Amino acid sequence: MNGLPKLDAIDINILVRLQENGRLTNVMLAEAVGLSPSPCLARVKRLEKAGYISSYGARLNLARLTEHILVFTEVTLRDHKREDFVKFEAEIRRFEAVQECHLVSGGYDYLLKFVVRSVGLYQELMETILERNIGVEKYFSYIVIKSVFVRDAVPIKSLLDGDGQQS
Repeated sequence: MNGLPKLDAIDINILVRLQENGRLTNVMLAEAVGLSPSPCLARVKRLEKAGYISSYGARLNLARLTEHILVFTEVTLRDHKREDFVKFEAEIRRFEAVQECHLVSGGYDYLLKFVVRSVGLYQELMETILERNIGVEKYFSYIVIKSVFVRDAVPIKSLLDGDGQQS
């Protein structure tokens, strides 16, 4: 974390509030964190510039828009040389149905999260991925029956040490 500005309690509070509601006006945010609007905006700009805030967006209620399924897929690569990981990561990025891709430790190499319209379309997509010959040895699919909860916000305060400084 060299070269990044240190975070104080107000910075952390700004991040917490923006995670909860990225549409807060600067005036509302300033009031919530105990600053006047001008210094609050300067802090937000500093946090954005330092990369602490990477984007703003809207979370959609996909069930209202269309039928869909969520599938988590464990992927094991055939070989484990650096170029095998690089090739897989570059190619899997091309599939827009892949919402997340995580390199993990344990019994497999990657955990992928897909959002697709149906099981049939998921299977077609997996066949396409396998035909691309990007190093997949095997995969296991887990179709989500029900999402009990999904948290968008991470527990910033508990991830940072007690005085609000970065670890």
